[in-house]
Amino acid sequence: MRRRRVLLGRRPTIMLLLALLVLLFFGGMWLLSSLNLRHAEGALTELRERQIADTFNANLDRIDAHHRRMEQNGWGLSRAAVLLTEMEAGEADVSGILKQTLEEFTDASGATLWLPRLSRPIAMFAHRDGTQVVVEPLERGWMQPEALQSRLDTWREGSPQPHWTGAYFKPNINDAVVSVSVPVRDGVGRVVGMAGSDWVADDIISMVSGIKVTPNTFAFLVDKDNRNLSSLAVAEDLQRAQRLIDEVSALELHREVDALSAGEGMKRLDITLAGQRWSLYHDATRAGMVFGIAVPQAEIDAVLAPMRGVNFRLLAGIGLVLLLLAGVILFLVAGLLRQLRTLYTDPLTGLPNRARLLTDLEGAREGSLMLVNVDGFKQINDLFGHQCGDRVIQRLAASLQALLEAHGCHHGQLYRMPGDEHAVWLPGTMTDSSLRSTVEALHQALSGLRVDWRGQELPVQLSLGVASTWRLEAGQDTLLSSASIALKQARVESRPYVFYDPAVQVRRNYERNLAWANRLGEALDESRIVSYFQPIMDTVSGRVEKFECLVRMVERDGEVIGPGAFLEVARRSRLYHRLTLTMVDRCLVAVDETPHEFSLNLSSEDIVDPEISEALLARVADSGAGDRLIFEILESEGVDNYAAVSAFIVRAKALGVRIAIDDFGSGYSSFEHLLRLDVDLLKIDGSLVRQLDTDSDAETLIRGIVSFAREMGIVTVAEFVHNVAVLERVQALGVDFAQGACIGMPGPHPEFATPIGGVRANPVN
Repeated sequence: MRRRRVLLGRRPTIMLLLALLVLLFFGGMWLLSSLNLRHAEGALTELRERQIADTFNANLDRIDAHHRRMEQNGWGLSRAAVLLTEMEAGEADVSGILKQTLEEFTDASGATLWLPRLSRPIAMFAHRDGTQVVVEPLERGWMQPEALQSRLDTWREGSPQPHWTGAYFKPNINDAVVSVSVPVRDGVGRVVGMAGSDWVADDIISMVSGIKVTPNTFAFLVDKDNRNLSSLAVAEDLQRAQRLIDEVSALELHREVDALSAGEGMKRLDITLAGQRWSLYHDATRAGMVFGIAVPQAEIDAVLAPMRGVNFRLLAGIGLVLLLLAGVILFLVAGLLRQLRTLYTDPLTGLPNRARLLTDLEGAREGSLMLVNVDGFKQINDLFGHQCGDRVIQRLAASLQALLEAHGCHHGQLYRMPGDEHAVWLPGTMTDSSLRSTVEALHQALSGLRVDWRGQELPVQLSLGVASTWRLEAGQDTLLSSASIALKQARVESRPYVFYDPAVQVRRNYERNLAWANRLGEALDESRIVSYFQPIMDTVSGRVEKFECLVRMVERDGEVIGPGAFLEVARRSRLYHRLTLTMVDRCLVAVDETPHEFSLNLSSEDIVDPEISEALLARVADSGAGDRLIFEILESEGVDNYAAVSAFIVRAKALGVRIAIDDFGSGYSSFEHLLRLDVDLLKIDGSLVRQLDTDSDAETLIRGIVSFAREMGIVTVAEFVHNVAVLERVQALGVDFAQGACIGMPGPHPEFATPIGGVRANPVN
């Protein structure tokens, strides 16, 4: 009791210190990092980003203004060409106009006029040669015919936009240029020629070279053919500059022109160029090129270095305080853990004790529990004393541990139970024969156990009780109590070991089954076996056109009993035949009274039993409503006689009945059923459907089932659609029909079937 009081006395202190540590750590770190660093760095970063953005936009506007002037010059030349066309001017007039244009517009390095509609077609080009303007005729083939024709077709279709080219080499100028061309239209709007201006690449590079944000910033223009005109062309380190140009070109920014033109403002891209982090700002220009500025990230972050130094010193101070506080807490927690260990550890053997076993069993899954008891242990204590008894316990514990390792039970866990018992937990599912072999081997190895006590060898006799999770009845005895029952049985019957068998409850189960059989027989005699109808919705139209007939038993007091309480009892008695045929009658009445289709569950036993199948088919034939019936064969039950089942299906289909496989996906024979049976519908098992909104594996399986069914021309139905999220996934995967709580719960009449919550999912007409 003293240790417990010490533990309870320290627990509030430890919890308080832990709470203070957590609050101080998270509060202090958040306060310092968020208010000091994040706020300061955020403000500086935002300011820096704004400065870069302003610089970028100003230079983009400057480039667009140059593009606009180039276009205006082209339109001016176009208007002059219209007059020349109307005057039927000659080459001298055209030459004069071109020369005058270049002299007045110094931004252009060349000008072109192509007037094929004149009585003597003219195609002339003017360019600068030093301080002089030279005008000369264009050579034949001065532009590729397909490119020229494409440009003319675009203008003839009504496009008012100038045409910008990518960078290309122009022999007349002996330099790379970017050209803009506009149509020449006559008085009625027909395209009668073309006027253009050229912009030399050196001028472009000179323009972008003047853009500076930080010392190592570089600017560039990428044309529509991904040619890069960059300020790097005049860099001192040409090898590094070429590498940067190549890596920017590899980004293929020209592919983003349409998206950038349709967007709002510049875009930022954080990338690595030449082994260095850069922030690349880019946007589309008026000419369909991509203008960009690349700024080294290190130069952007350089302004933040002083704030980071201050933040580091603050964090170092807080860290020292936290270190001291954590040391105190760890010291106290270590003492607490030592005390907790004594609560879950047997002091004699050092093994986990019963309390630990109970805790472990709460989270355990499949496995077996073996209790080992020392026969006559009380006599050993009485004759040789408790010290001898302790020696026996220690020797047994050591032997059991060694045997578990020797027999490959490395995942097994040994526990010390009160008195002279030990428990062995063997995780995992084993066959009965494998488990029996393991227990037999352990017992044989322990049968020769001897304990040396003061020169005497004391033989130790043991009894074992074994229980397995897979042999327990749901809601009945726990695993530990079941193993205790088996151990008691072994000791009473003087057997070396006993496996817990639920068959010891046979009489109690027999009496319970007899009572249910009597209740079921009375319900059949008094017509208290009824059908409940669950709606099945078309996932495309959202309408309910089918119902599944489900068996229910109504007690004399009006209580409705589900099939789980009496169906197995019926299967083991002659009442099952009456129950099946009663459900057939109830289903046929519903078919006669409503316009809907109805499905009914049949087991393979129903089908292969002539007493049921013959009567069933006869009643369907008499009703004449086979085309509105669906027989659902349970996939979860094995089909042993495919020949008999196939023969039944042939006869049923001759009456118009359709065949469905129920619980599809719950067993291993699913696809074998499809290959060997002529089915029309697949009802996907609820174990897959109910977790469709959370389990990607379930979605993958259902997608495969739907695809397979669609290839075979089979309709699919999803069961257990219990919420809207699952319904939406079912519809998205293309499942044809859905049923479950989200669609409607089973009701005594088809027209009254409603979903959970009382609101019908869709009309039932």
